[in-house]
Amino acid sequence: MESTDETIIELSRTRLILLTLGAFAFVAAGAWLLSLDAAEIRSGRGFRLFFNEPLVVYGAGLASILFFGACGVYGLVKMFDKKPGLVLNSSGVVDNASGVAAGFIPWSEVIGSGVVEIQKQKMLVIGVRDSQKYIDRGGALRRALNRANSGMTGSPIAIPSVTLKIDFSELVSLFNRYQQKYCAAPRDDGPAARES
Repeated sequence: MESTDETIIELSRTRLILLTLGAFAFVAAGAWLLSLDAAEIRSGRGFRLFFNEPLVVYGAGLASILFFGACGVYGLVKMFDKKPGLVLNSSGVVDNASGVAAGFIPWSEVIGSGVVEIQKQKMLVIGVRDSQKYIDRGGALRRALNRANSGMTGSPIAIPSVTLKIDFSELVSLFNRYQQKYCAAPRDDGPAARES
């Protein structure tokens, strides 16, 4: 019987709980900003907040609720997800860890990898031959998120370790080992490492 070279990395329930709690704390902060009285914001009594401009304060509150609300919902959904977060084997990579999980990515489509850091969150970015194929997956919202991901990181596939039971440096090392062993294309550090 032939042995398979496969590594399965589970989702970290503890990290997902912390992510969800943090997201909902920001939702609460956004709700608090929306609850402030416009006259009180303008007067600046007790604190200066966003140049004491009510429209900016309310906009920040709404943005916080929408963005972190989506993060909180993502965290809740992932907490009950029974599938592994990431699988690496001789055929390719199965991504179920990111917010817009790419699913199966065969090694024949991988052209490189890199590291991107956005707001102190490092992500493993996987460069693929046909980015549009991965951008076009899913419904309208998912396609929009894939496009945004691609614009920020250089690829529609960006895997954070924050939801996985693995440290980021271990994730990169493991991915590189599999990429060097099974990837048809030479490793070229695909998407350029960037910081935002």
